[in-house]
Amino acid sequence: MKREELLELGTGHYSESSLTELASAIDFATEFHAGQKRKSGEEYITHPLSVAAILIEWGMDIDTVIAGVLHDTVEDTAATLSDIESNFGRDVSFLVDGVTKVSQARAGMRDLDSYLPTTKDNLAKLLIAVGEDVRVIIIKLADRLHNMQTLQHMSVDKQKKIARETIEVFAPLADRLNMGRVRVQLEELSFKYLMPRAFNETRMLMSSRIKKSQRKLDKVRREVSARLRKEGLTFEMDGRVKSIYSLFKKLDRVGDIDKIYDLIALRIIVDDISTGYLVLNELHDMYTPLFDRIKDYVAQPKMNGYQSLHTTVQTPTGQIVEFQVRTREMHEYAERGLAASFHYNESKLTDAYRKGEIAALPTDLGWIRELQEAASKAHEGKEFDATKFKMKLFADRIFVHSPRGDIYDLPIGSYPLDYAYRIHSDLAARTSGFKINGAMKPFDYVLKHGDVVEILSSKTAKPKPHWKDLVITPHARNKLRSQLAKDDSIVAQLTGGVSSLFRRKK
Repeated sequence: MKREELLELGTGHYSESSLTELASAIDFATEFHAGQKRKSGEEYITHPLSVAAILIEWGMDIDTVIAGVLHDTVEDTAATLSDIESNFGRDVSFLVDGVTKVSQARAGMRDLDSYLPTTKDNLAKLLIAVGEDVRVIIIKLADRLHNMQTLQHMSVDKQKKIARETIEVFAPLADRLNMGRVRVQLEELSFKYLMPRAFNETRMLMSSRIKKSQRKLDKVRREVSARLRKEGLTFEMDGRVKSIYSLFKKLDRVGDIDKIYDLIALRIIVDDISTGYLVLNELHDMYTPLFDRIKDYVAQPKMNGYQSLHTTVQTPTGQIVEFQVRTREMHEYAERGLAASFHYNESKLTDAYRKGEIAALPTDLGWIRELQEAASKAHEGKEFDATKFKMKLFADRIFVHSPRGDIYDLPIGSYPLDYAYRIHSDLAARTSGFKINGAMKPFDYVLKHGDVVEILSSKTAKPKPHWKDLVITPHARNKLRSQLAKDDSIVAQLTGGVSSLFRRKK
């Protein structure tokens, strides 16, 4: 990324005065980073300019973009916060200071298994940086994305270390902000470096399958478009291909790509949600809906605020097709999450953040507001409970590993059986025991972040009723309930058969 390219990218999104300020920031950063090189041999300035370009693509406000250009100057050059404030204002200086504090706090981490540092001092720095303005997190995500995009220049060990941290920390963080497109990009790049063979095999499998189904899907697209136009509905339609990493994880669970119905989904964008429900009705009138796969994430949004209508239908030719129906606003939020809130906003936001004047965050992002409150206490020198916020960004999730090194996220409090059912329900049904970190553990062992879980199985093992107390995830509960009901049905049939034999003998 070069100076002229970045300014061209910003044209049409920001005012002339904002672009002039951006040009000044580029010149400032270029001067202070002069002589510094990246591992690739490129001038270092290409990195902050690329970070700023990503922020423009995400639709961030001009202060965030300028802070992206300047984000490494205080940490890596002789520039000071006073220099930045005097040249670019208090708000940009505040954001750069926040990014710098996050970097300093993370430098104090003891290992990669915990994102937030363990000392109160470092934790306070991170809370102050992140809590007061969520744009600091968004700049760090853009910084990490560009570093992942240029990771090929690092050593293999460094590649795996950075990729592991990215998939365990930054991808879930993007997900918590509902920045779906960013999460997918970070996961794909991490997967490529962590498991290159599996990545290539999954990509080839996906490519071959997509080619086979594309023609059939185009026919469905034409049929649906004609029907919706006939009904006078306004819409846009495009296709969504499942990410390689998501496909890999799902194949790991179901084992057969023919059982994966959302490899390609058709996405329908409408002007308002009432039209969305009309579209859903038309789809169900045209094709046979699979009722257990109808999901109304509008009435009940996902934990990260994601909203959309999902349905899976079967065409008369037997083809299974998934549809996603959402408004433009829902689509923007699904793709860019919290970043969508700053769409080309040129107002000065930081003071409003400090005063709590920004519009209320979605309830699913309330943890940001809690961090803000903790940050205020830290600023005032008041005590706050460090343990309460130690894993606040991922308060409801842990990450465990298979013996092969694959990573799975589960709710905090999960048991080994939750992990087993996450892998595959048939395997879980045959579970005879577990090894955690190489040692035998009981079924009521509570999984911890970083555990390596090995499932021991037996052909004679089968689900037991008391397992209901040893699972907490809805997926595991539903699968177990179904398996137990099936066993009861078999027993009832056998019992009924034996009883009839006795009756006949009498």
